[in-house]
Amino acid sequence: MRFSSFTLLALLGSAVASPTSTHVIHEKRSFMPFGWWRHHKLQGHERIPVRIGLTQSNLDKGDGFLMELSHPESEKYGQHWSAKQVAETFAPSQESVDIVTDWLTSAGISPERLTRSQSLGWINFDASVDEAESLLKTKFHVYMHKTGQPHIGCDGYSVPGHVRPHVDFITPTVHFDQRVDLPRGGKVAEDMKKRQEAETTSTAAVGSPVETKIAEKVGSPISGSLPKPGPNIDIFGFFDSLSTCNTRITPNCLRALYRFPPNFGANPKNSYGIVEYTPQAYLQGDLDLFFANFTPQLVGKSPILNSIDGGVVQTFATGFRYNGESDLDLEYAMSLVYPQEVTLYQVGDLVQGASFNNFLDAIDGSYCTFEGGDDPTQDAIYPSNFTGGFQGPQNCGGFAATNVISTSYGYNEADLTPAYELRQCREYMKLGLQGVTVLYSSGDYGVGGNSGRCIDPVTKLYNNGTSGIFNPSFPGGCPYVTSVGATQIQPGASVTAPEKACETVIYSGGGFSNVFPLPDYQADAVQTWFRDHPPPYGADRFNNSQRTRGIPDVSANGANYVVAVDGKFSLIYGTSASAPTFGAIITIINEVRLSFGKGPVGFVNPALYHRPDVLNDITLGGNQGCGTPGFQAATGWDPVTGLGTPNFPRMVDLFLGLP
Repeated sequence: MRFSSFTLLALLGSAVASPTSTHVIHEKRSFMPFGWWRHHKLQGHERIPVRIGLTQSNLDKGDGFLMELSHPESEKYGQHWSAKQVAETFAPSQESVDIVTDWLTSAGISPERLTRSQSLGWINFDASVDEAESLLKTKFHVYMHKTGQPHIGCDGYSVPGHVRPHVDFITPTVHFDQRVDLPRGGKVAEDMKKRQEAETTSTAAVGSPVETKIAEKVGSPISGSLPKPGPNIDIFGFFDSLSTCNTRITPNCLRALYRFPPNFGANPKNSYGIVEYTPQAYLQGDLDLFFANFTPQLVGKSPILNSIDGGVVQTFATGFRYNGESDLDLEYAMSLVYPQEVTLYQVGDLVQGASFNNFLDAIDGSYCTFEGGDDPTQDAIYPSNFTGGFQGPQNCGGFAATNVISTSYGYNEADLTPAYELRQCREYMKLGLQGVTVLYSSGDYGVGGNSGRCIDPVTKLYNNGTSGIFNPSFPGGCPYVTSVGATQIQPGASVTAPEKACETVIYSGGGFSNVFPLPDYQADAVQTWFRDHPPPYGADRFNNSQRTRGIPDVSANGANYVVAVDGKFSLIYGTSASAPTFGAIITIINEVRLSFGKGPVGFVNPALYHRPDVLNDITLGGNQGCGTPGFQAATGWDPVTGLGTPNFPRMVDLFLGLP
C-alpha cells in the first residue's frame, strides 16, 4: 500500500502524540565539515535512499569476553573464537530488528519496501523527502563542497525514544558520506606529489572540526610517524660483532639483547604480518643487500604480498621518505623470524593511499559496514574516481589476519574524533578474540605528537612543540592493542647491560589517553606509578585523572639500526623499529606454542601486566617534549617504556605454561 505525503503526516502526527513514540534527538551536527555549506532545500517529491544502521549486540560485553580468553588465570585462556562466532555475537539482536521494523511499518513504510544488508546490520528502503522528513522530524537539504560536489543531508534528526537504543545511525543525515573529487592531473606521480601537503594544525579537541583525510595520509612521505634517518655508514670491513651493538644494532644484537634464538622454525600454522601504506614501499635490492650481510639464507626472498585496495610496491618514487620505513620493517622482521615467512599487507593505491580502517576492512569484511562503515571524510574510498586510482572494488574481507600484526605508523589521538577511534578500537578487540596480537609503535616525540607537535591550551590547535598540552598517540591508546615504545643500549655499554629509554634522535612516545578509559588489566600498574612516581605536571599538561589508558605497554630497542636503504647502509631510529622487533619475538613464542599443539597467544597485555617479571624493567631515561623533560622511566610500569623490554626465556616459559 502506498501512502500520500498528507496521509503519512497524519499518521505520524498521531504517533508522535503517543507516549511510546515521542521523538528524541538521535544525532545533531554542531559544526559543518571543512569546505561544505548548505546550498538548497530538497523538493518533497524527490526520492532518497534511507539506510538505518542497527545497534550491534553485546559490544558492552566485548571487553569481558576478551579478558576471559587473555588473562592467564582464566579457565578459558586461549580458547579463541572463530570469525563466524565473532560476527554472530555482535550482530544486531532480533529485538532491534523487530522494533525498528515495527516503527517503520507503523509510519507507513510497507514491509515490501524494506531490505536487509548481507551483514544483517542495515535496514534499507527508498523514501520521498516528505516521508523521510516526517519519519525523522527534520529537513533535508543539498550541501555543496568547495569542489562543486553535492551531498544530501540534514543538520540533525530524531527517532522515537523507544527506538533510539536500537539505532546506531541513519543515512543520509549528518554524516558526509559523499566522496569528494579533488582536481587531479593525469599522472600518478603528480598526484603523489600533491599528497605532500603541510601537516594540519586542526585537532579534535573539545569537538572542534578536524582536518579531512588525515587518516588516509598515514603513508605520506612527510608523515611524522616515519622512522628518523641517521648518517650513512660504510660497512666494508664491518664485522657483525656484539661489541659494537651500542652504536650499530643488527639482528644478532637484538637476539643477544633479548636472548632469543635464530632459525627457530616455520610451523605452517604460524604467521607474521607487517602493514605498509602506499607510497611507502621496500626495494628488493635493499632487502638483498641487507640479507647478504646479515641473513644470507634470505637473499632473493620477498615477503608474501597481500595487495589491498590497489596496494603496490612502487619503485619509481625512491629515497628514505619512500623506502626507509618498509625497508626497516621487512629487513628486520624477515631476518628475526626466519625461516618463518612474513606477510606484507600493502594497503592503498598511489593516488589516495589508505587508512588503518581500509586495512581492517580487508581482513574483516564485516568491518566495512560495522557501525555504519568507514568515514569517507577520513578513509580512502574505492573504487577510486581519481585519475590513475585503483578501479577495482573495495576489499571487504578476502585477506586472512596473521597471528601477529605489527604496524609502525600512527596518528595523534587528537587528529581524529573519539567516535572514529572508538569504532576502530572495537575492531582490535574483535581481532583479539580471534587470537590476533596487534602491535603499534607509540611514537617518536616523547610526550609530543607526530613531528613534535603539542596542543595549544587556548586555541586547542597544534603548535610548534615548545609548549602546550601533551599529545598522545593513536591507536596505541586503544586498550586492545599493544603499544610499543623505544629503548637503547647505553653509550659505551655492552649488549648485556640494562638498557635505558631511547634518548638518541628520538624519544619514546608515552603518556595518557584523553579518549580511552583505564583498562582493568592496567589499573594497578598505572595507579602504582602515580603513587610512587608522581609527575611534576598537572591537568594543564596531561590527563592526570588516573582513569585513562596509559601508553606504552612494552618497549624494544629503537636506536642505531643498521638498515639498507636505496643501495646504501644507514642508521635508523624510531619506535618504527621497536614494534616489528617485539612482534618478531611474539611470533617465535607462537612458534613454540604451536610446536606443542597449542594456539597463538593472541592479546598479550593481560598476561604481561599480570606477570611483569617476564620483561626487563627499564628505569633510566625520559621522553621529553612540549618544552618539558616529559616523564621519567621508573621501577615498574611507566609512561616512557611501559613494562619494559622482552626477556624471551621468561616470556616463553610463561606462555608455554598456559593452555
